[in-house]
Amino acid sequence: MYWFVLAVAVGTEICWALSLKWAATLATWQASSVPVVLSFVNMGLLAVAMRGLPAGTAYAVWTGLGAVGVIIGGVILFGDRVGPVQMGFMALTVVGAVGTKLFAQV
Repeated sequence: MYWFVLAVAVGTEICWALSLKWAATLATWQASSVPVVLSFVNMGLLAVAMRGLPAGTAYAVWTGLGAVGVIIGGVILFGDRVGPVQMGFMALTVVGAVGTKLFAQV
């Protein structure tokens, strides 16, 4: 269950980070409130996941997969560019997160 909660937290992290850029383009108080709300949800989910997972494991997976998700989301939603070397390091990040999960002492 804790891994599922962490997966939802990763999704929320990705939405939160992308909503920051989206809110900056609209510059309204309504759009600016979305990242604020998502940050509370995000931290709450991460805290719940850490109840059953080691803090370092949960945080490493959350930040690593969140960063890769934000890069992919930026490419899809905002036309950000990613070079081949960056894609290679993104792959290494995913491998690290998967390895962290596979070899977690939980």
